[in-house]
Amino acid sequence: MTTKLDKTIRREIEIDGEPFTVAISPDGIRLTKKRFRSGRALSWRALWRGELGPAITDEPGDDDAGGGE
Repeated sequence: MTTKLDKTIRREIEIDGEPFTVAISPDGIRLTKKRFRSGRALSWRALWRGELGPAITDEPGDDDAGGGE
């Protein structure tokens, strides 16, 4: 039996040696660089429909140039 996802679950992972936070919520999944507020989000509906390209959204303030450090 599975448990209903009714609140956000957060876990830390490493990508290329850098820490990230993965948040799984009833709305979808979000990947955020550690110590940053914004990241990338994907809704469950978009994942199910296969809309992975445009459905992966950069949240406001996401900057790979390192401007937020």
